[in-house]
Amino acid sequence: MSGLTSLPVYVAREVNDGEAGAMFGPVEPVAEIDGRGIPGPTGEIRVRIYRPDSNADLPMLVYFHGGGWVVGSLDSHDGVARFLATHGRCLVVSVDYRLAPENKFPAALEDAWAATRWVHEHADEIGGDAGRLTVGGDSSGGNLAAVVALRARDGALPLALQVLVYPVLDCVGAQDVSYWVSQYLSTDADAMSPEASPLRAADLHAVAPALVLSCGLDPLMEQGNAYVRRLGEAGVPARHICYPDLIHGAYRMPGVLPGARRMLEDTASALVNTFGRPS
Repeated sequence: MSGLTSLPVYVAREVNDGEAGAMFGPVEPVAEIDGRGIPGPTGEIRVRIYRPDSNADLPMLVYFHGGGWVVGSLDSHDGVARFLATHGRCLVVSVDYRLAPENKFPAALEDAWAATRWVHEHADEIGGDAGRLTVGGDSSGGNLAAVVALRARDGALPLALQVLVYPVLDCVGAQDVSYWVSQYLSTDADAMSPEASPLRAADLHAVAPALVLSCGLDPLMEQGNAYVRRLGEAGVPARHICYPDLIHGAYRMPGVLPGARRMLEDTASALVNTFGRPS
């Protein structure tokens, strides 16, 4: 994504979405895709609900796309959502949260949290099982998922798993993503907040179990290591998988990066194992 930083934001978004199809490759068929608006803190939040089959009471994954809080959309991660719905055997709700720099922290987080609560409260309406709910995301979306998991713990909203794909977990001194952090956050104090940097949370006890996926050629891998270590110290089951030859962004690049599909397959397997195999 480094090449996007030299472009005007609106162009970067178009480029990011435009290259998604070629980078992901052939997408998985799903039984149904339902695009709708749900209530958000300042207006409507667009979501896209992916249903792998006609079964009711499916496990649910609320997914937050990556893109440095600046780019990314429902379209940029359509392939990811289809794959996880099909192979994870779950209903996937992809969230089109507000983007920076027009909408600074905590706008994206507030949308992510509102969407997660809505999915939990409206599970029957969309054919999901509120008792089998997970959150996930890649990069900045992984950041949002980690913070949503902390809020869910504090708000007594039960989550079965948090899937964090090369997440940004500490915005302080994150030089390799400094451009994106500067677009999202307004002040140094924002960066110190656990709501922007969940690695700085004082207490991780009783947060949802975690699957953390890291790439060996990504400087953010060390943040993943640190978070998994802290989760373990807090008694939270956490699994960390590192893909030594892959780069940041690989999750949505199985069409062009050998080995990238494995990240998606490992996520799907974790979802199936968490929810139990369908009968």
